Amino acid sequence: MKRFLTLIALFSLAGATAQPYRPTTGRDPMRGLLLAAPTAALAEEQQPREHRYLTPIEAWSVEGSSRTCDFTYPFAWANRQVFVHLGAATTEYEVLVNGRSVGYNADPNYGADFNVTKFAHEGRNRLEVRFTQPSELTPLESWKTAHASAPTLGESYVFSQPTMHIRDVAVQSRLVDGILRAEVCIAVRTSALNPKSSRIYYDLRTPDSTRLTSGHQDLTLGMRGEDTLRFLATIPDTLCWSPERPVLCDLRLKTQNAGRYGEYIRMRLGFRSVELQGDTLLVNGVPTRLRLREAAPDITPEELVGLRAAGYNTLKLRAGIASEALYTTCDTLGLYVIAQAPIDTRNSGDDIRRGGNPTNDPAWLPAYLERTADSYHATKRHPSVIAFSLAEKSANGINLYESYLQMKRLGESRPFIYLDAGGEWNSDLLPIVPMEDE
Repeated sequence: MKRFLTLIALFSLAGATAQPYRPTTGRDPMRGLLLAAPTAALAEEQQPREHRYLTPIEAWSVEGSSRTCDFTYPFAWANRQVFVHLGAATTEYEVLVNGRSVGYNADPNYGADFNVTKFAHEGRNRLEVRFTQPSELTPLESWKTAHASAPTLGESYVFSQPTMHIRDVAVQSRLVDGILRAEVCIAVRTSALNPKSSRIYYDLRTPDSTRLTSGHQDLTLGMRGEDTLRFLATIPDTLCWSPERPVLCDLRLKTQNAGRYGEYIRMRLGFRSVELQGDTLLVNGVPTRLRLREAAPDITPEELVGLRAAGYNTLKLRAGIASEALYTTCDTLGLYVIAQAPIDTRNSGDDIRRGGNPTNDPAWLPAYLERTADSYHATKRHPSVIAFSLAEKSANGINLYESYLQMKRLGESRPFIYLDAGGEWNSDLLPIVPMEDE
């Protein structure tokens, strides 16, 4: 009871405490890399490539802490939605189009999409990214050096999707009576002010192009609505993703609006079940021991191959910027990954009293909730990701308690852990076996 009274007291203080940073605004919900193309052939590449609805940003003009460039809004994008995709950055930033503020990203550790339809016009437009310097998030990012170099920004591009379009894709896989059942969830959104209808086609195939399931569903959405379509597939044992057989199937999607195909999406998905039963981790129903190695997120593909050859089966990432390519490589190699939220407050010490570690300061709660949620949504489709770490070396307190509860409300079967929880309830029990004990 004393502990819960303490939590109530902390929340009552939160209302009177000013946020120590500028929160995220105007950014689309995190979804990981999802590329829509105007033809099936272009969708096959599954990489950002220039076409009539996507323009890479290859050159920025640099002035102080700002980056600027021009982009063209062609006539073909009329009556469609226009987005700017900005790659992972080393510090938070504001996005402006034609001098008007579009939004602000307080978690720049992942690629982010901004809907700029209301800010851009046909013809030439000016895009500006204003980095926050010095960073306001330094207390949460102890992995950064004290004298960081100039801000950097990953691969960026401008793209367009139909008014009613696919916003996200997620996968849930569970064993039912010993058989793996996969549910693929397709989030569809419209920005129209009137009801809009679309037909969504899906086609799931094995690596040798054998069709597992296919079909279509019709959906009508009201003004600026969003809904999720679902289809089920039974996954044979030979197609279950595992370190021994890292099988990746092909999901092909296309949308049809008013008789015309609007967009094509192709992605590689792995299907496997992960659940905890007590202190036993079951992967595809098989008890699994994790032979773990921690590594910085800039680990190279060659080093990942070396880890597998040395007998490790699990990569525990440290806080920082991890690329989409890293997770894709682990999917292909059959290397388990514990995804790490970009929170590391070790430079603030372990003192959880006022003025100490941010983990127990309610003013930082929105930042913790955002970063743990972003870490999940940016990596959730990768079969290699079998667990999510809420923070690294960050004491413990109200912000990590609430982050854990938020993640648990997702109904996700994969564990959420915090290795420095010290036996407290906000960390699932993950069986990790040191290599020397093997």
